[in-house]
Amino acid sequence: MSHTNNIFQSMKDMTFETTISHQCGVTMNDSVEARSIAEVMGEKPGIKVTYMPAMIRIDGEGRIDFKMDEIGERLGREMTPHLFEISTSTHYGRMVMIDDNVVSLFGNMDDVQAYI
Repeated sequence: MSHTNNIFQSMKDMTFETTISHQCGVTMNDSVEARSIAEVMGEKPGIKVTYMPAMIRIDGEGRIDFKMDEIGERLGREMTPHLFEISTSTHYGRMVMIDDNVVSLFGNMDDVQAYI
């Protein structure tokens, strides 16, 4: 059986938006840690949490601050920035460890300059 439909486009046929997005976020494999992170972040204004069958996404605009003490309290044990990074499968935006308690994602590169 031969298929003539191709779902892939040639680069010459693709168009891209010329606007800049200031969104940022993380994608996590579904786990106890990820659910705790999602529950805490879902209570914050401007944050969108999306639950999928095996993953959880957290999206925001501009800047998202993940506070380890808040997440650890919900989790019932300590959460460190390093454990947080292990829990997040991937992220978009610029990730900065502000201190031992806060990991921030920035959607705008200009906003992260103070931390570089």
